[in-house]
Amino acid sequence: MVPTRNRAGYLEVALRSLQDQEDPGPHELVVINDGSTDATGEVARRAGVRCLRLDPPRGLNGARNAGVAASTAPLVVFVDDDVEAPPGWLRALVEGAANHPGAEAFGGPIRARLEGPAPRSCGRESPPITTLDLGDEDREADMVWGANFAVRRSAFERHGIFDEEVAGHGDEEDWLIGLHSAGGQIVYLAAAGLDHRRAGDDARLRSLTRVAFQRGRNARRTALRRGAAPSAGRELRDVAGAAWHTVRRRCPQGVIMGAHSAGRLTQSLLGR
Repeated sequence: MVPTRNRAGYLEVALRSLQDQEDPGPHELVVINDGSTDATGEVARRAGVRCLRLDPPRGLNGARNAGVAASTAPLVVFVDDDVEAPPGWLRALVEGAANHPGAEAFGGPIRARLEGPAPRSCGRESPPITTLDLGDEDREADMVWGANFAVRRSAFERHGIFDEEVAGHGDEEDWLIGLHSAGGQIVYLAAAGLDHRRAGDDARLRSLTRVAFQRGRNARRTALRRGAAPSAGRELRDVAGAAWHTVRRRCPQGVIMGAHSAGRLTQSLLGR
């Protein structure tokens, strides 16, 4: 299941990798076109995959819910439109789910891949896009991420679908927190890894910084919703720490860290 909106170039790479998977058994690849106005529909048509168009757009969780409703498989697998999966990824995910019959949700490693004019990193900061690495062995996890994510259909039937009011940050997190609180098990599958891409202008410092600032604002909203937002003073200290890192380490990616912290601080000063 690939929810997408207006990212035809990324989608083309993702679909090519998903169609080149080693055979894991019967499965269907579905694109959920969330009201795109670019060539998304044409990319899906050329790839020969099923494409469900939503108009008006419903957001990421709405697209996921539409995909769940339009499918019947006992294991529903979600990836973002900006990933590239190696040939053994889907087989590893399906086999991992079979090896952990008591678990209801699964995720695998997510590796950052910046293509093109990406800013230099000093190696001390986190990648500027979503990643996940919980080690080389399968293990129970508190959280996995939607870029590489699978759920048993029985979990949706028992726990409900994704909250479409949650958007921009924490899209799948709230659902997984609820599942975990209700006794559901989440398992990290070490062999089911894929790459999370940024390419072209999206990999430039300016673009990564702009996205990080908005993600910071959204992260602050999520923290407020959960009653776990730190004080404005703490947010300010994080901004200062990122600035120190940037100057002390001469690290361009420190600017991205600072933008995320600045977004959180801005949202805290707005009081929402």
